[in-house]
Amino acid sequence: MLMLIAWTGAVLGPLGAIWFLRRRRHPLAIFGFVNAAILYGLGVWAFLVEPELLVVRRISIESAAWTGPPLRLGVLSDTHVGAPHMPARRAESIAARLGQEQPDLVLLVGDYVGGHAPMAARDDTDRAGIARGLAAMGRIPAALGRVAVLGNHDWWYDGPTVETELRRAGVVVLENQAVRITRGGTAFWVAGLADDDSERATPSVDSALRAVTAGEPVILMTHRPDPFADVPSRVAVTIAAHSHCGQVNLPWIGRPIVPSPGSRRWPCGLYDDGGRKLFVTGGVGTSILPVRFRAPPEIVIVTLSGQP
Repeated sequence: MLMLIAWTGAVLGPLGAIWFLRRRRHPLAIFGFVNAAILYGLGVWAFLVEPELLVVRRISIESAAWTGPPLRLGVLSDTHVGAPHMPARRAESIAARLGQEQPDLVLLVGDYVGGHAPMAARDDTDRAGIARGLAAMGRIPAALGRVAVLGNHDWWYDGPTVETELRRAGVVVLENQAVRITRGGTAFWVAGLADDDSERATPSVDSALRAVTAGEPVILMTHRPDPFADVPSRVAVTIAAHSHCGQVNLPWIGRPIVPSPGSRRWPCGLYDDGGRKLFVTGGVGTSILPVRFRAPPEIVIVTLSGQP
């Protein structure tokens, strides 16, 4: 319904402006028309154009806690399948585009489900679309596999079902756990935290790192950036999402809405806190309103290496 209203306004807006100008040629009317035209153009961009874009962001992170050869991480989050701008076929297209970057390892950072309603309240078409989007996550080619954590929307929908679908697709799902990955003669760990809305656990950095072998590097995944405050320096990089980079990033004002205290502190991009590294991705979907402005959907290729 929101998208229908947006497209209706996009079509009728210019027609109404032409009618208005033909009837009123006063300078003040023209001034008002110019300002209204600017707002109209920005609205069309924010509601209809930018959310449909896809940016491939490439960043390099050097970490004193990383050993071994550089690692290419493909990062995807906040697909929100079923929400406006994100039918299952677009989620499949985005997953395929990430695969074209040939990452060594894919990190899926939560909120694969769009909307707020639980699974029991969804119709068969909606549930089928979400399942199709989850299956696409498992088809992203990566030599070292795909690892995921769940987000708040996944738990609002049905966390165990989302987890089952991801595992059926060949994705490793972590909740305060870590998995050891070998590459040639070296090994590293990927740890994943529970989400605050998990029905089984609260996020615990200590629990997630408990099994990690001393001396081997570790990457930490968390849907929300909030737990970064408790991440020790032994972690090479923490990868988070949830903020959507604010979805709206206004000039001079910044991001008026971010969804958690950690997202307000670390809303978007790469952070270095005394050598501890955090990267927060804006993800690809939308939540609440189907809008993005100066925060385009993104997939990310992180090249992680040790410090020279």
